[in-house]
Amino acid sequence: MSNNDNNSRRKFLKLAAAGSAALGMVPISNVFGSANSEEEIPFKKVASRKGKSVMGLRCEPLKTVRIGLIGLGMRGSSGVSRLLQVEGTELVAIADVVEKAVKNANKLITDAGRKPAIEYTGEEDWKKICERDDIDLIYQCTPWLLHTPVAVYAMKHGKHAAIEVPAALSLDQCWNLVDTAEETQRHCMMLENCCYDFFELNTLNMARNGVFGEIMHAEGAYIHDLRWLKFMQEGGYHNMWRLEYSKIHTGNPYPTHGLGPLAQIMGINRGDRFDYLTSVSTSQVGMTAYAADKFGATSAFATQAYKLGDMNTTVVRTVNGKTIMIQHNTTSPRPYSRIHLISGTKGMAAKYPVEQIALEPKAHEFFKKEDYDALVKKYEHPLATLIGEKAKKVGGHGGMDFIMDYRLMYCLRNGLPLDQDVYDAATWCSIVPLSEKSVLARGNSMDVPDFTRGAWKEAKPWPVVTIE
Repeated sequence: MSNNDNNSRRKFLKLAAAGSAALGMVPISNVFGSANSEEEIPFKKVASRKGKSVMGLRCEPLKTVRIGLIGLGMRGSSGVSRLLQVEGTELVAIADVVEKAVKNANKLITDAGRKPAIEYTGEEDWKKICERDDIDLIYQCTPWLLHTPVAVYAMKHGKHAAIEVPAALSLDQCWNLVDTAEETQRHCMMLENCCYDFFELNTLNMARNGVFGEIMHAEGAYIHDLRWLKFMQEGGYHNMWRLEYSKIHTGNPYPTHGLGPLAQIMGINRGDRFDYLTSVSTSQVGMTAYAADKFGATSAFATQAYKLGDMNTTVVRTVNGKTIMIQHNTTSPRPYSRIHLISGTKGMAAKYPVEQIALEPKAHEFFKKEDYDALVKKYEHPLATLIGEKAKKVGGHGGMDFIMDYRLMYCLRNGLPLDQDVYDAATWCSIVPLSEKSVLARGNSMDVPDFTRGAWKEAKPWPVVTIE
């Protein structure tokens, strides 16, 4: 990356911080500052709605979804490639502060036989895209500090918002997304692609058909050794932001990959909701050891203090008396895992290290391959049946990114509720600040707000959706 690109990115992040404050978000020091920043703030009484609930929100069907795509790094550029493969879409405008990224994205668009998108490269041009009257959806893959500010600004200008993970990093941001969606009656979806992975879709279908009985416990995780990427000074996380976060914060900063699919399967916000959580972290050892080995024991990286524990374990209890364990570990040498374990009164399923299922009356052992294959085929999710093969060819984490994009556009084009709504985004992301508070309070429990303001009681669990 050139010095000019670095300077542009640095200015962009500063503007992201300013944008958070300008839009009434939690002060930037609370997001990227002291881990104790919200510790003294008492639990807030839930304010009344300023608009109607958006549970099951249906908006006007869109013949063509006109998209403004903001942020063209790794995720954004791959998003361009995928969206070009989805029918009924038009990439109207694209933005990034690095001009080369914009040019490369537009080449992808024109090479696909589409008309070129309008280009934006200014540091505040994300606002200009949101203000356009020829865009329906803001699809953003920006630096994480901009996720909530861009989504809020987009909705206030009449656009639907699709936000990369995580959608929010503080309770104030979570509420801001919910309040704005209700005020504007616009969709706000976090792009949690793991909800569309094949095994996750399969187990959702099985759960809805009672294969596991009543699901009482589930486990999810984001276990991914990222030390090499955290310490990459060029070509990794811009300005090494993930390393900077590890210096300041503890708890679970990235819960939704493991949590999202489980929450959908267990009907969270639709018949049940999170009640409270407790969270503990190990000491931090892995990053220091890695830095000492790579840069030397007396290097700045090795002598720096890091607050993010190697392993965080958070347990959430629901109002209906069920539990979910979520883990986060990006600093230990071990294989990738999201766990995805479901345990019910009739059996269980687990994805990692290999996909396995065990059911009554022989639940003490896993299915043999031929029986497993037959069960999985029987309960293949309709989305996988219809577009699974194309998704694998288009790509994006094995195809789940494409299924996510395809389904999002299908819902917008047909005026349907989205598979994940703003209440899901807020609830899943609330684990970030609440887990940190619990860790700092020696594992004491923390109440999880009801972002639906009671609408969860009448809402039905998400069905096994399809595309006609």
